[in-house]
Amino acid sequence: MLCGRWRSCRRRPEEPPVAAQVAAPLLLAPPDGDTKRPGLRALKKMGLTEDEDVRAMLRGSRLCKIRSRTWHKERLYRLQEDGLSVWFQRRIPRAPSQHIFFVQHIEAVREGHQSEGLRRFGGAFPPARCLTIAFKGRRKNLDLAAATPEEAQRWVRGLAKLRARLDAMSQRERLDHTHTWIHSYLHRADSNQDSKMSFKEIKSLLRMVNVDMNDMYAYRLFKECDHSNNERLEGAEIEEFLRRLLKRPELEEIFHRYSGEDRVLSAPELLEFLEDQGEDGATLARAQQLIHTYELNETAKQHELMTLDGFMMYLLSPEGAALDPAHTCVFQDMDQPLSHYFISSSHNTYLTDSQIGGPSSTEAYVRAFAQGCRCVELDCWEGPGGEPVIYHGHTLTSKILFRDVVQAVRDHAFTLSPYPVILSLENHCGLEQQAVMARHLRAILGDVLVTQALDSQNPEELPSPEQLKGRVLVKGKKLPAARSEDGRILSDQEEEDEEEEEAEATEQRRRAKQISPELSALAVYCCATRLRILRPNPVPPQPCQVSSLSERKAKKLIREAGNSFVRHNTRQLTRVYPLGLRMNSANYSPQEMWNSGCQLVALNFQTPGYEMDLNAGRFLINGQCGYILKPACLRQPDTTFDPECPGPPRTTLTIQVLTAQQLPKLNTEKPNSIVDPLVRVEIHGVPADCARKETNYVLNNGGWACRGEEGGPGGQLAPDCQACTLGFNPRWGQTLQFQLRAPELVLVRFVVEDYDTTSPNDFVGQFTLPLNSLKQGYRHIHLLSKDGASLSPATLFVHIRIQRF
Repeated sequence: MLCGRWRSCRRRPEEPPVAAQVAAPLLLAPPDGDTKRPGLRALKKMGLTEDEDVRAMLRGSRLCKIRSRTWHKERLYRLQEDGLSVWFQRRIPRAPSQHIFFVQHIEAVREGHQSEGLRRFGGAFPPARCLTIAFKGRRKNLDLAAATPEEAQRWVRGLAKLRARLDAMSQRERLDHTHTWIHSYLHRADSNQDSKMSFKEIKSLLRMVNVDMNDMYAYRLFKECDHSNNERLEGAEIEEFLRRLLKRPELEEIFHRYSGEDRVLSAPELLEFLEDQGEDGATLARAQQLIHTYELNETAKQHELMTLDGFMMYLLSPEGAALDPAHTCVFQDMDQPLSHYFISSSHNTYLTDSQIGGPSSTEAYVRAFAQGCRCVELDCWEGPGGEPVIYHGHTLTSKILFRDVVQAVRDHAFTLSPYPVILSLENHCGLEQQAVMARHLRAILGDVLVTQALDSQNPEELPSPEQLKGRVLVKGKKLPAARSEDGRILSDQEEEDEEEEEAEATEQRRRAKQISPELSALAVYCCATRLRILRPNPVPPQPCQVSSLSERKAKKLIREAGNSFVRHNTRQLTRVYPLGLRMNSANYSPQEMWNSGCQLVALNFQTPGYEMDLNAGRFLINGQCGYILKPACLRQPDTTFDPECPGPPRTTLTIQVLTAQQLPKLNTEKPNSIVDPLVRVEIHGVPADCARKETNYVLNNGGWACRGEEGGPGGQLAPDCQACTLGFNPRWGQTLQFQLRAPELVLVRFVVEDYDTTSPNDFVGQFTLPLNSLKQGYRHIHLLSKDGASLSPATLFVHIRIQRF
């Protein structure tokens, strides 16, 4: 430790040009003073302003948007100077409109006719002139054709450079980069574009950024910043107003608790903070490394000191987030049998909407793979011209060719994860088209397809994800060895309830009960079978058999078989799928199935909701590779674990919900619509652990909130009330506590909602992660939208404590 005498007399490093407030990096004006072009400096910092491709994108291009065989519309697309967004213009008769999309929301950029849309509708345009921009979440692909191949390549290369640079940005660059969005709101609120803000314009700005501040308090703050006393804010006065608006008093309080009177953290003081956080591997060298990584002030960095700005940078970084950074890469043992893993699985993968009349698309498979899915479903039916098709049978859903789906698997299955993909075939085809299916699988997938056991000495043992890297498995019915080649056995279609079975047409049943030897030969490690009964003393395990159960039958087994079902799932794969009665493609909660060790818990990936949030949270860790090692109690063949009787509490989880930052405005069409946020923490695990608790709501997003008796929207100001806060940062300071009996299975879901007295609350954002990946101490939670896209810079700030006993 440094001696106390040196510490008391050391000089505080010289402050940056703008006072080191918590949110300063978000507020710095461009150094050239050009507040009307705040993004230019950010793009320069990316080192791409001199790049020819980026310069061409800045100038803009007229690209043809392709939506159908006859719908081809020219649009102007131009990269914004912030390097983060692309502006485009569309024209509707009598209503011109302008839009943007963000580079960070792009999933992939494909050249040529590499999307279903361009393959079907882009025939009039040479592949060299075409590109597809695929987005994260549910947003549709953007299929474009340029005037020349060179122009198309400029956009392909330019977007690739911007995405790569965005991924490689340091935390300093990210925060410096994001300040531009507030200046864009300033520009919009400045109605007469004179670079000066009247009080009326300031009020308009506050509404734009989702803050409804009491007029008296807003005007008082306005006047305190109006040093020229001319009822206008400009330049440094605007910066001061925004800096005070975004002030983070709770971070200042934590910082000052450890820094003392000199208001800077030494490496030993930062180490003390890390130890109190419960950080693994907290050492003096680690504290010094954090200072050199996140401190903005060079003088402070040279003296191994951290200012308030550096502290804020650290807490907003991935290292200061609730998710353990060590769990974001593959860190689990990948050498155990497949039955020892939860495997990300999709139901009716081909659908992009409901299962009654929604469209089928190969793009749905591409999107599922981009979300880490490792088991996809192919609903196969007889098609014209001898070619099998995929669609939801006996409905109005559109049809796609089986071979096109297999090509999509070949091209996209391993873009995110190298671990094996399982093709779950629901086979409704006759023998002839089954043979066509088998030929397509072999011809298109080639050596990627598993056609024989990896270990000829132990052909019945399930291999590991590591052994099957880059391989594709087929799940389907297998002919018994003793049967003749034209033998008839049970079909591999999903088990249906009795009433649904009776409704099946006789001819379809006859065809489905025939399995071709060509297709049977491809079911090596995933042989579909029915699970009729579970006995306390099971028969010798058959690891290569896979049972498919409806959610109803799975729940019945969980209730009635308990530990026997858990033991079954330690040795064999079980797939669970939604009831066919879910006409709108709704989902069931996957947690109940995971509690019993079911590996392939299939959900409708096209349907957002808390069920898909849980799925994303379960597979968020381990590099998002789609495989999660099950807890030891779900892997041991002689386990005594029963999710219905998990035993006494073993863990206490305590979460103090402190503040939220920059929550998005839900209704952008209504200027006066402001969020009244509350936070709910949900525990998803075994039934005895499931719980939800929530905070009070904060009126008007903290623009004015008081739960005491010292004031309110209609009365006097209460500036000293501890329950009141201001601006983007609503404050709760409420503690929620949970007792957990099976913590190894728990998912923690943080939800922010807009409180409504007369109708159900509106969803604002959420984040879900496993308890075992949740870090303790003061943490930021980076919120996601309903479809899983980032809501950056929206965050929750919480304190987490986990006590195990």
